[in-house]
Amino acid sequence: MKVLLINGSPHAKGCTWRALAEIQTTLEKENIESEIIHIGNKDIRGCIGCRRCKETGKCVFDDIVNETAQKFKEADGFVIGSPVYFASANATAVAFMDRLFFSTPFDKAWKVGAAISSARRGGNSATFDELNKYFTISGMPIASGQYWNAVHGYTAEDVEKDEEGLQQMRTLARSMAFMMKSIALGKEQFGFPAREEFIRTNFIK
Repeated sequence: MKVLLINGSPHAKGCTWRALAEIQTTLEKENIESEIIHIGNKDIRGCIGCRRCKETGKCVFDDIVNETAQKFKEADGFVIGSPVYFASANATAVAFMDRLFFSTPFDKAWKVGAAISSARRGGNSATFDELNKYFTISGMPIASGQYWNAVHGYTAEDVEKDEEGLQQMRTLARSMAFMMKSIALGKEQFGFPAREEFIRTNFIK
């Protein structure tokens, strides 16, 4: 089993990374493979709604979004981490998530998702809510811990002092590991629930 951990911060070894590293260490103890992919320092433009991906199976902008897509397809779990910018996820992380989730044609249902945020002081809960919407629209169960998944600090060294935040990352990682293992067992014993053909209702007729 494998979990993708996405670092949406421009800082490779900053607060968001420190939180993801705590998750990664805990997943390793649960015999879950993981990989941290740093996307926050990349030049990632937003989705332009061209819908070429529906024809080709990949985004028209051939960058780290397409590079990550195959890894996402093969992964059992997915964590997006973002710093808080103006009480929201940062623009690079949002552009990445918009394009990754819209352009990939594979079924994401039953992959376990989780979002984490990092702030000096405020905005964590709004960012946490924003990022979790990618999972609920995709049929991905969301892992939780003992509180909202967030750490506080201005530097990675500050996060080291956030004992509650780091504990939350460890609790989240163990929850993810349990959910992925349970879903695998459930799939083997019962199979996944039947899926109806998707009904799209337009409100302007």
